[in-house]
Amino acid sequence: MKRAWVLAVLFVAGCGKGPSDEQCKKLLDHLVDLEFKKAGAAATSDALKAELAKQKTAVTEGKTSEFMDVCVNKMAKARVECALNASELEGDNGVAKCDEMK
Repeated sequence: MKRAWVLAVLFVAGCGKGPSDEQCKKLLDHLVDLEFKKAGAAATSDALKAELAKQKTAVTEGKTSEFMDVCVNKMAKARVECALNASELEGDNGVAKCDEMK
């Protein structure tokens, strides 16, 4: 999970009109989903799906306040939009690529 927060720090830009609260909430959920995906978390039964959802909620709730402050106040809207479209944390279509934006 620390990797997602490191990536979030890399997004800090502080220029231009920032992202909306809704975009930041979506980004946090998306980063948590990508982190669980990278860790190999997959659910094959309803019980496992419920447990996985519970774990994701716990992670999200634990980081919401801190993440939202950084996202809304310090991230560039273009980087948030880029990250929302990423399908992985790293790689050609990864969140990390969004930091390469100028």
